[in-house]
Amino acid sequence: MLYDYLKLALGNLRKRRLRSWLTMIGIFIGIAAVVSLIGLGEGLRNAIMGQFSFLGTDILTVQAAGLMTGAPGEGAITPLSDKLAARIAQVDGVTAAVNRYIRSGTLEFNKVQVYGFAYSVSEGIDRKIMQQSMNMKPSQGRLLKDGDTRKVVLGSNFATDKTFGKPIAAGDNVLINNIKYQVIGILEKKGSFIVDSAVAINQKQFLKDFGDDGTVSAILVKIDNPNNVNKIEQDVEKVLRKERKVKEGEEDFTVQTAQQALASLNSAIFAVNLFVIIIAAISLVVGGIGIMNTMYTAVLERTKEIGIMKAIGARNSTIFTLFSLESGFLGIVGGLIGIVLGLILAYGFAFLGKIFLGSGLIQAHVPLSWIFIALSFSFVLGVGAGVVPAYQASRMQPVNALRYAK
Repeated sequence: MLYDYLKLALGNLRKRRLRSWLTMIGIFIGIAAVVSLIGLGEGLRNAIMGQFSFLGTDILTVQAAGLMTGAPGEGAITPLSDKLAARIAQVDGVTAAVNRYIRSGTLEFNKVQVYGFAYSVSEGIDRKIMQQSMNMKPSQGRLLKDGDTRKVVLGSNFATDKTFGKPIAAGDNVLINNIKYQVIGILEKKGSFIVDSAVAINQKQFLKDFGDDGTVSAILVKIDNPNNVNKIEQDVEKVLRKERKVKEGEEDFTVQTAQQALASLNSAIFAVNLFVIIIAAISLVVGGIGIMNTMYTAVLERTKEIGIMKAIGARNSTIFTLFSLESGFLGIVGGLIGIVLGLILAYGFAFLGKIFLGSGLIQAHVPLSWIFIALSFSFVLGVGAGVVPAYQASRMQPVNALRYAK
């Protein structure tokens, strides 16, 4: 019985192909917008989450607040002093506080020059803490050691990037800000643009070549017990307020765990996705109104057909089911087209972004759950939009339907 309903509903839609396609425009535009933009948003979220995934639960990051330009910490209104790490290290529960220096600059190899970031690697006891916290492991060569002069370790992207005409390997020489360095190692891929596309240099050499103005980009704080992270975070903030002479609520710095940073990121992306859904919902409402209008027209055009069906014994429920299935088909087919278009747009923009911008942050990720939700919603929207016309058709009296039919 259901098969017969489906066959009849599809047959009726084929008879009005142009009208059916025009009716579905609003549906697949709305679904395509939702799928593509949320897919890009999810891809961006996953990419940025990867930037912080290497930091453990026992790490706090201290940074200066305010507008910054260039590398993290550059251009901050009130940058962090390099003497703060020693005061933070005295806080109960803190096992180490390590200064981190990050600067922007140029890297030249094979007569090709690019712009990027370099970061310092602490020496002595702090080196091990930093390497463990960032899970630094070489895929080629070795890591930096104390005493290494004009030697660097590069992120994994340099070993695969074709920007230079050929990949950079351990043993090659590069120019960083026109200063010659030897590459002694390539790091394993971390899935973090910050690490995979940056240059690591020993701290003494870094400060010598990039300059030391007494400020740091960030301070990496290692704690002894992740269960006490909230208390230690508050104690660190107290020390910083005292040292920087600011009142509570007027902090010009941030103290965050990787999880807190990710939570803030998730909130921001959720707000963007919600805005996208609201905008796309307008198109879906228009599509729903189009389906309702089409089904009302179909009821009027098929008044005689409805009368004949009822005269030979069709029940109200049969007529209602038939018209509901037709409107549902309009919704689900529009949803399928919208999903396909959305996937093409999402992954197409991600592909173009990677080629033309060279950024691994532009990614697309469309969860299967979102595809199922979009498809289900489009079907429900179609059926919902056709409920009133279907009810109107089912309530027609056979005699009146046949009498007023043209």
